[in-house]
Amino acid sequence: MYCYDFQVVLQEVPGEVSLCFSISGCPLQCKGCHSPFLWKEGSGTILSKERFENILNQYSNLATCVLFMGGEWHQRELESFLKLANNKAYKTCLYTGEKQVSKTILNQLTWIKTGKWKQHLGGLNSKTTNQKFIDVKTNKTLNYLFTKN
Repeated sequence: MYCYDFQVVLQEVPGEVSLCFSISGCPLQCKGCHSPFLWKEGSGTILSKERFENILNQYSNLATCVLFMGGEWHQRELESFLKLANNKAYKTCLYTGEKQVSKTILNQLTWIKTGKWKQHLGGLNSKTTNQKFIDVKTNKTLNYLFTKN
């Protein structure tokens, strides 16, 4: 599994400081995607278990969540990374353009953002969006956390 980029982000998971791993090879290739550079499989560097654990350890007292932008197409590897994050007491989140992911991935998540990007509907901060930000445990949609009112 190739990670194109790693960043510490503050807005993608409300109330959390998230370690964000952008995974390359997205098969969806949504029209108007803000990250078309993630479409190419193999761009970036291999996300090894060692590198991932080093990042988790480095930010252990600073960050609260691990966020994957994609990667569900590498099911076993993604599950493994999510388990490691959970074992180190991080909350977990996946941003996917799919409507659903496998139960085994879902079982490792705190939150999931689902839904293909449709420019005319907008993102999570739009009242017309097709995307959903879901609390996995309660299955409640939390899109209101992204809107201003």
